[in-house]
This record gives sequence, C-alpha cells and structure tokens, in this order.
Amino acid sequence: MCYFNSLALKPGQKIKINTIEKQLSNQTAVSRAITSGFEYTTWPIITPVDGGKDVDLSLAHWEFVAPWIKTGAAIAENRKKFNTLNATAENLLESKLFRNAALHQRCLILSSGFYEWRHYKPQDAKKDIAYPYYITLPHHSYFFMAGIYQPWVDQETGEAINTFAIVTTKANALMEQVHNTKKRMPVILTEDLAYQWLQNDSPEKNISALASYQYNSELMQASPIHKNFRTAVDPQTPFMYPELPPLT
Repeated sequence: MCYFNSLALKPGQKIKINTIEKQLSNQTAVSRAITSGFEYTTWPIITPVDGGKDVDLSLAHWEFVAPWIKTGAAIAENRKKFNTLNATAENLLESKLFRNAALHQRCLILSSGFYEWRHYKPQDAKKDIAYPYYITLPHHSYFFMAGIYQPWVDQETGEAINTFAIVTTKANALMEQVHNTKKRMPVILTEDLAYQWLQNDSPEKNISALASYQYNSELMQASPIHKNFRTAVDPQTPFMYPELPPLT
C-alpha cells in the first residue's frame, strides 16, 4: 500500500494538468524527503474548481475522515479499528465510506516518489526479510496520484479541514516484484488522465476505469535503499544488498 511519500518542489514552480497551470506557494511547495501517512499530518493535494475547469492547491489532512465522525477524539478511536489512509479501487464505488467522495470529491495527490517494501528470503535466512525501495518516475519532478477527499468539521472546536485518501490498485509488472506480498500500488495518472479524474461530469464507469489504471511499469524506476532510510539524512540514496536479486 502507499503509506510513505516524498515531495521535492519549490515555491514558484508550476504544476501543469492539461490546459491548467498553477504556481506553488510557500505553503503548498513543501519539500519532504519522507512522510509517513501514520503521522496523520498534512500533504499537498489538488482539488477541482468550477467542475474541473480550474484547480486549487492546498494542504489537507492525510487520512479520510468520515462525515459522521464528529470530534478529534472520535477520529483517534476510529483509527484503532480502521485504516483510511488508502482507498482500494475495487471497492471505491461500493463502499459506504468512499462512494460519495469517489463520485463527487476526487482529487490529486502530488508526489515525487514513494516508498515500498519487497520481501525476500536469502539463502541462509530463516524467514523473509523486508527490503525498502524508493519508486520514482524518472525525468519527472512530480507526478499525480489519484485521491478522494472529504471536507470535515470538528463539532467541538469548529475547525474545518479537508481530509483525503490515496486510491490504490493492483500492482503493475514492476510493483508486483517490489510490493510482492499484497501486490498493490498507488493509482498514478498521466497528465491527461489526471485532468479527467478531476472533471465532475464523469460517469461511474469512467471513474472506475481511472481508479483501476495501472501506470506503465517501463516508465517507472524502483531502487533499493538502506533499511534505516526513515532516519537517514538522504533516505533516497540507492543501497545494494548483495543477497538481493535484481528486479527483472
């Protein structure tokens, strides 16, 4: 699943989605070498304006919060039972939690790369070992993940925020080898498909097709990184494990 993300953008940099261009502000151009969804922090997302003719860039809370949850304490309690950092494409339109957002509140999550684990059992090991990988789209400083968002208001404090989840789908040929346990990946959309995802007049069959889109694995790159990447100064530096066979 997609729980660890990265971003390397600068204020003034432009984000292009088909005919739409937006310039990043100091607030939205947040460069983060690594952020875990389990930090329940904010992340830059793109939401449609005027039915998808324009867009807004803003920081949103990474964790889809159901509209029937009333307080921050209730969110914390809900986390003990449910993980809403991701939303699976196969159940998106059937889910009581996600259906309305999938139909009416689709967004894009900005990313420069994400992290995933490959499980492999070396010859002398007693069990599988998890090897972290950093996955990027070479020659792209940013790309778009499909997401859904939900405006939410804390009934105790009055705080109003946008919350979101990243949509995931079945792994492509590359991600089947990396995320080789659950074989999932975030829905990465091309610029044209990202534009379509934001349009408010999309029929359900188009939404379903976009949510299940598998990005071309030949246009992606996955590099093993050190196991201590979460505390490393440069977590994205490739690290070669002699016992780990290369991806094919």
